[in-house]
Parts: sequence; structure tokens; C-alpha cells
Amino acid sequence: MASKPGILTDWPWTPLGRFKWVILTPFIAKSTYNFIVNSPEEKDLSNFLIFPYMMVRMLHDQVWISLSRHRTAKGKNRIVDKAIEFEQVDRESNWDDQILFNALIFYIGQWLVPESQKLPIWRTSGVVMTILLHSGPVEFLYYWLHRALHHHFLYSRYHSHHHSSIVTEPITSVVHPFAEHIAYFLLFAIPLYTTAITNTASIASFAGYLAYIDFMNNLGHCNFEFIPKKVFSIFPFLKYTMYTPSFHSLHHTQFRTNYSLFMPIYDYIYGTVDKASDTLYENSLKKEEGTPDVVHLTHLTTPESIYQLRLGFSSLASSPQSSEWYLYFMWPFTFWSVLVTWFYGKTFVLERNSFNMLNLQSWVIPRFHVQYLFKWQRETLNKLIEEAILEAELSKVKVLSLGLSNQGDLLNRYGELYIKRYPQLKMKIVDGSSLVVAIVLNSIPKEENQVFLCGRLDKVSYAIVNALCERGTKVTTMYRDDHENLQLRLSSKSQKNLVFPGSNSAKIWLVGDQCEEVEQKKAPKGSLFVPFSQFPPKKFRKDCFYLSTPAMITPPNLANVHSCENWLPRRVMSAWRIAGILHALEGWDVHECGEVMFSIDKIWQASLQHGFRPLKISHPID
Repeated sequence: MASKPGILTDWPWTPLGRFKWVILTPFIAKSTYNFIVNSPEEKDLSNFLIFPYMMVRMLHDQVWISLSRHRTAKGKNRIVDKAIEFEQVDRESNWDDQILFNALIFYIGQWLVPESQKLPIWRTSGVVMTILLHSGPVEFLYYWLHRALHHHFLYSRYHSHHHSSIVTEPITSVVHPFAEHIAYFLLFAIPLYTTAITNTASIASFAGYLAYIDFMNNLGHCNFEFIPKKVFSIFPFLKYTMYTPSFHSLHHTQFRTNYSLFMPIYDYIYGTVDKASDTLYENSLKKEEGTPDVVHLTHLTTPESIYQLRLGFSSLASSPQSSEWYLYFMWPFTFWSVLVTWFYGKTFVLERNSFNMLNLQSWVIPRFHVQYLFKWQRETLNKLIEEAILEAELSKVKVLSLGLSNQGDLLNRYGELYIKRYPQLKMKIVDGSSLVVAIVLNSIPKEENQVFLCGRLDKVSYAIVNALCERGTKVTTMYRDDHENLQLRLSSKSQKNLVFPGSNSAKIWLVGDQCEEVEQKKAPKGSLFVPFSQFPPKKFRKDCFYLSTPAMITPPNLANVHSCENWLPRRVMSAWRIAGILHALEGWDVHECGEVMFSIDKIWQASLQHGFRPLKISHPID
């Protein structure tokens, strides 16, 4: 929002929220009906293609978003190194408003301007006229409009909204108040309207012009430089007719230079070219990929999670993972992506963060959680994880933490497989189990004298039960086999606090994997389920309460956090991911994998000292 919002700041359909596209329904219905029932001579292909082409434009923008976020996460040719936060993502979440606005204008425009109806596919004269009109009047008028928007009166009421984003993303290009978009469309309508009334317009000239605008807008705001110097050596005039990402990036950091739309010629004519333009361009091209200190190795969860990654839909990535109804309409692409990842895929960089002089990255194994459940997939999965570990070692990563199913006890014994296979590893592998235990223990009120344990036993559950029994808390198990296995791992003093059989009166339930509905139904009403597993338990009880999987609130100075980690809330990070960061911060020169568990008290105190905070919990215990 601008600092002093002026009139026509908000879009007219803002109150409709996600249902704003419904306003196109009558236009789409009429266009489709006419195209079907009319004779071939009466069909208007140009009208029928308006909505499909708007969808193509959205796909084009989304490709740029994903490409930009991937490239800037890796760091190669990144222009501005500052962070993006949730506030910017929220501000730019309505980037598709301008496409909806364009669709409305085209539908109404074809009705008001008869010459724009039944356009042919191609007319050379219209394409040439569009190029000339854009290069002349549009670029010239935009330059002076843009300078006017930087006058304090208009800037504070309108254009400051766009300039709130110092670090730009492709969609930043179209995030403006409604009034600005009206002005911009009037400019871009000059070639469109002129070619229409002179009967030189065509589907190619209209669609091509919009594609050019979208491409150049996304290019100028992508925050990574990729236009090779050779292009300007071979074609020197391009310096004046095509801007680069770094050229426009300076406008967002310096504000009073580089005003041009896509052609810098008017900045050169009127002396507003930033003196650092050439230097920044060359330095950005030379910039190499960043070297991370800490890598968190995770994987995809559900098929729909591809849309909720940081590289997917930014608005979904900035909220906890959930099933959205409209994602079902994308099942063809979802199914295709599942097939691709099933047979092919390479680990990719998802996200970068920085914290206390450490460079952090998240890497993703392109496999879904369900694939980790098949025995015949284990060899393939271990190979992918092993390749990622070796790549991290070559990149001189200090610590690699294993997230989600990448550390399964059946898959690789919490990473122990790789330590034994490569004993010379300088990088430390961390499964984060000690911090998981610490978070779970500190989620249970000290005064609570009994808890119930449910789910598959593992390294973490053994440590939790041992700590609880040592502090005098009675632990009840549901099955005799679990009770006997736990007894073997407890001291004789602690064994007396391990109870079986016992009543189900305990209102705190520690739940791991495989705690199913039949078991959860045995919990008393109002019970609190505390997970110690990587994945959250299914919520079968509406009369009980469920905590999140082990996690903590991140410190304010952990930068570039603008997406949620799976199902966790904003600025909340899983214990497994935090553990890797803490090992690097403290310089602990040890692996934490296999049966080895780091000091629970030591890692808990380190997490608090570095600013991580427990999630606020209101225990609903009588």
C-alpha cells in the first residue's frame, strides 16, 4: 500500500477475494457459445481466444517466478542480495489483477470497437505499426509519466506501493494501484487501438505485443542478470533499445535514475542513466553461485506440494501447506509431475537464508513421501541422498541436516549409512533428534505426572521416555511389546515409572508414526496430542487438541524467510532444520546420526541463546 493511498488505489473486485475471476463468466460463456453455434464465416476467433490467452500469460508469469526464485536461491548472477519477507509476498499476491483487468478491457473493447472484431491471424502492416508506435509514442510518454509518478504528490499516493519492493521479483512488475494500471493501459492501448481502427490489427499483433510487454516486465524485475555482453558487442544499438535486469534494478534501489520502460534511450537523452549501470551489469554477470554453510535436505510431501514450494505459487508457499480446492483442476499437470519425479529427477536448491554470518540453503530430493514407503525405492532414494551429500561435501558445506523421510531408520539408519560409507567426510551430518527430544520434553508441563505413548518406537521416542522416567513422570504404553522394548533401554530406577498395563486417563499423548484412529479414540476427551514424528498425525479427534510437529519460532534476524516449511506457520522452523544451524553456529565437530544423540540440554540451551523460541502453547489440560 502507498504511504498516502489516493483515489482508485484498490481494485474494484478486491472484496471478491479468490473468486474475483468469476466476473469473467458471462463474457467467457457468450464467447464460447457464439464460437460453437455460429457458422465458420461468423466465428470470431480473436474473441474466443481472449480468456485462453490470459491463462497463457499467467503461465508465462509463473514460469518467470519459478525461474527467478530458483536462480536467486543459488546466487549465480544475483543482482540485489537483500532479503524478501512475508510482507512483500502478501503485497504482491494480487499480481494477476492486471491480467483480469486486461481480459475485461478486451471483451468490452471488442464490443465497443467493431474494427477489433474477427481479426485475422496475421497482418504484417499491423505488426510493423505496433513496433513503431511502441518504440516512439509509448516509450516516450511512459518515460515522462514515470518521472511524474516520482513527484512526491503522486509517489506518496500511488507509485510508492510499487517501490516498496527493493528486491524485485518478476511479479513485482505488475504490482501497482488500480489507478496506475489505468494509466499504463491507456499508453499500451495506443498501438492496439490505432491498428484496430486502421484495419491493420491481427491476432498476432495483439498477442505478440502483450507477450513482449510481459516478457520485458518479467525480465526487468527478475533480480538476476543473464543478458550476455556478446549481445551488446554484436548489436551495439541494443544498449539503447533493450534494458537489462540490472539496469532496472538500479531504479528500485536508487529511485531517481533509469526511468525508461523497456528502451533506455530516453534515459540517455535526458541524462537520467545511473552512473553505476554498466558496473552493476558486469559485476552481476561475474557473480558466482553462493557457497552455503548449512544445507537442509528435504523432499516433496504430497503431489500437490509442488505448488506450495517456494518455487511454486508464491501465495501458497507463504501459508502453511493445505489442500486447496482449485488445485484439483490442475490434476493433469500434477499427475505428469508425479510420473516425471518417479523415474527422473535431480536434487535442486529450493531456498536460501542467512543467519549470524551463516549462509543457509534448503535442497529438495524430487521424490514424494509415498515413494519412501516402498522397499524397492530405497536403493534409488539412498543414491539420491548420497549424491546430495557428496555434492555438499564438494561445496565445502559445514553441516547437512536430514529432513523428513531422508533420515528414516529403515532407509539409512538416520544417516549412519553415509558416515560408514564415507568416513573421511569433513562435513557433519545431523538428524536433529536431540533438539526434537528437547522440544517435546519442554512441551510437557513440569507438573504433569503421567503421559501416554502411542506410535512406532524409534530413536527419538526411546530418548523421550528415558528423560521423562528419570524426572519422575509415569509413561504408559498401549502395547506389551512396546513396554518390553522400552524396559531394555531404561535403568532399573527409571523402569518403575514405565507402566503397563495402565489406564488411559493420561491427557497428554505422545504420538509418533502409525498412531491410528482406533488408538486415538482411546484418549480421554480434551487430551493433548504431542507429536514426536516428522509428519503430523491425522486429526481423528475433534474433541482433542493437536500440537504441531517439533518446531520453534525463528529469530527476527534470520533473513529471507518468505515461505512456510510444509505445514508449519510463518517464521516457524522444524527442529531437524534448526539443529543443523545450531551445530554450525556452535562449531560442534560431531555427527548426530545412527544411534548417536547429541546432548539434549546443551542443544536446547543453544537454541534459546541464538534466539529461537518455543511455540506458544496453551495446554488445555484440566
